[in-house]
Amino acid sequence: MISLDTLKKIASDGLEFIKTQKDISDAEIFISSLSHLLSRVNYTSSIPCNGVEEPKSTLSYGIGVQAVFKEGNKNKIGFGSQIGDISIDGIKSAVEKARLSAVEDPDFYGLPIPSKAISGGTILNSELSMVPPEIHGYHDQRLMDISDDKLVELGWRALEGALKTFKEHQMMESIIIGGDVSIVQERMAIVSTTGVVAWDEAANASASMTAMIESDNAKGSGWDIGMRLSDFAPENAGKSAAMSAIHSRQGRRVPSGRYKLILGPQAVADLLCHIILPSLTLSVVDASSSTFLKKHGEGVADRRLTIYDHGAMPDLPMSRRYTCEGLATGRTDLIKKGVLTGFLSNNYYRNKVLNDPSSKDKIGVEPAAIEDAFVPRNGFRPGESMLRNFMTKPSIAPTNVIVEGSEITPLDDLVKMIGDGIYIGRIWYTYPINGLLAGDFTCTVIGDSYIIEGGRMAAPLKPNSVRIADNIHNLLNQVIGMTGDRRPTLLWGASEVIYSPDIAVRDISLHSIG
Repeated sequence: MISLDTLKKIASDGLEFIKTQKDISDAEIFISSLSHLLSRVNYTSSIPCNGVEEPKSTLSYGIGVQAVFKEGNKNKIGFGSQIGDISIDGIKSAVEKARLSAVEDPDFYGLPIPSKAISGGTILNSELSMVPPEIHGYHDQRLMDISDDKLVELGWRALEGALKTFKEHQMMESIIIGGDVSIVQERMAIVSTTGVVAWDEAANASASMTAMIESDNAKGSGWDIGMRLSDFAPENAGKSAAMSAIHSRQGRRVPSGRYKLILGPQAVADLLCHIILPSLTLSVVDASSSTFLKKHGEGVADRRLTIYDHGAMPDLPMSRRYTCEGLATGRTDLIKKGVLTGFLSNNYYRNKVLNDPSSKDKIGVEPAAIEDAFVPRNGFRPGESMLRNFMTKPSIAPTNVIVEGSEITPLDDLVKMIGDGIYIGRIWYTYPINGLLAGDFTCTVIGDSYIIEGGRMAAPLKPNSVRIADNIHNLLNQVIGMTGDRRPTLLWGASEVIYSPDIAVRDISLHSIG
């Protein structure tokens, strides 16, 4: 990893160079160093294997420059990046690439501007924020400095959690265990001619495990996420995967029909990631593609349901002091007690929406009257489960997404309330049908799921035997109840971590897979 002091110095030197370029009116320099450590697990009971198969790491670092070039009476916007060269020469190369790529953009209204005042996480005078949230020691230095031996040890702990569980149940034949322990380390610095000066570093750890019992066609999954090494327990991911596989043996099929469902945390997270959160992103709303088009201030979900994004909550894995635009992170309420109240935003789309006369028809109200609904707290540069990718301009990305219920029901009581239905533990291939606007979606149930009969978990549901096909508005407004325990879920390829309880819904369409 490149040191933070080096990133800050080169950014500062680069800004001085930018000021000597007579054709540049404004520019921002973003520099990051990213490390991804993996301890890969691959165990097979019937074939010789190494258990922890492939410890490895990747390191990438570089510079991204976004600049406004003067060309007569016109301004052109360009972006360029330089890989593997954090130096003044790297800055010059990125600037030249930005110059060559520059184009006119009538929707560009300037780079982020730091504000002078912030109170309790709220922007004053509708200004953008440069003042970081109060997060002290929010990342674990031990994760930033973790050794190779410790990384391998974490992989063994994940595997041993699964093996120990199988052994306790006298099941050591026909077993396959796979997955990995992943540690992401990030450092960044950003400066601009508009006065932005910010830097940050963070690290988090996750374990994702899958266990299979081939002879019983059973499969289970488990995961664990942590921002501190002392709280990270990869063995729990292995144990959960093994227990889910054990409980999934001899799964039954169910016919097509409409069912009462309990959606587990992973299932809720998958629906949020692929259907709900994209539609709550200001760029999607601006493109008239959101399923929540024209619905700000309206009820879009059960009144007991609240969803918000919080990028500054201490001890959560995706918390950061600053966005990749150099602005403060914080809380954005998206759906509050069933009512659509806000959108994930960055600086570009905030300015675009405020200056576009057609925005009222997309949002549902005059944007100037609800500026607090799209404060740019989510301007990140996501790439490969990281938020600090120097090779791209800032887009809009969630951080820590929290799902809450105002009325809490224990899971056992929720199962009794369902009576007859299905507990959906894990889904995949979730995608919109007919585009996000329609709200229709489909996904396949792949494991950790059970048939509920007579108010109890009666039998496992056969993996990959049923598909959900319904409308997200129907699902959000058919809530029966929610549990109080929120479990974090990090989905494959996603940058955000989603904290969700179990949520029971009624009248959802399932289709049997032949």
